[in-house]
Amino acid sequence: MNLSFLYRGTLSSCNYDCPYCPFAKHWESPEELASDRAGLDRFVEWIAGRTDDEIAILFTPWGEALVRKWYREAVTFLSNLPHVRRVAVQTNLSVDPRWLADADPATAALWCTYHPGQAGSPGRAGRAAFLRRCRTLDDLGVRYSVGVVGRREHLAEIETLRTELRPGVYLWVNAEKDEPGHDAADLVEALTRIDPLFPTNLADHPSRGRACRTGWDVFTVDAAGDVRRCHFVDRVIGNLHDGTFPAGRSGAPCPNATCGCHIGYVHLEPLGLHEIFGDGLLERIPAGWPNR
Repeated sequence: MNLSFLYRGTLSSCNYDCPYCPFAKHWESPEELASDRAGLDRFVEWIAGRTDDEIAILFTPWGEALVRKWYREAVTFLSNLPHVRRVAVQTNLSVDPRWLADADPATAALWCTYHPGQAGSPGRAGRAAFLRRCRTLDDLGVRYSVGVVGRREHLAEIETLRTELRPGVYLWVNAEKDEPGHDAADLVEALTRIDPLFPTNLADHPSRGRACRTGWDVFTVDAAGDVRRCHFVDRVIGNLHDGTFPAGRSGAPCPNATCGCHIGYVHLEPLGLHEIFGDGLLERIPAGWPNR
């Protein structure tokens, strides 16, 4: 089988404190960190044993995973497994990425988010540090995208980031839908010039009854090994560790009224985003982007 997993363990801490982020407002105890590591280890062991499948993985932590050694080790290990075609992780890129020298650059990838005012120090110093890490990824040959939250107050910084990134790097923009004026025409126009797919993120897409790849070849997994069709549908359809997965796979349509998050709606078949992103779907890089 060709399977994709979005893994989210119990980790919920972050070394940043972005005011617009609803996550990472907790700092784990040693016991909680040990529990998160144990869940990740079991997931990695399960993946390693599925040698008859072709597998892709995206780590979508509530906080920042790569400050934890066990996530860096998991990405490196998984990237070198012959039946894993992609392993990507969402990160703020605050950790020097030279640890990826031991990973397979054909398989490992990063989904990087730049947070103005958080990446080092405010303004150019923070941006410069972030860009240095991007250049390290370039030197290592590791695929990555860069993204930002489309706040009006950060627009000038976002525009500068676009000019200073390597032209072939896709810079995506997430709409901050809770911010008044996030859909103002002038802001949407400016952000769409930076990310042509921004209008897709701006929308909450009707999804109930529509075909979606989640639940059939895309799944989410938590630290206990419980499998759900996606992060936004809570019903458990099996467990990796008790043998009840993949028996619960189903091609049933989406049960939710709308889907407004990229990691969900990218799998809605009517939107055609699998074709747009191709092999770069998990790390959020449109197919052929460097040639555009």
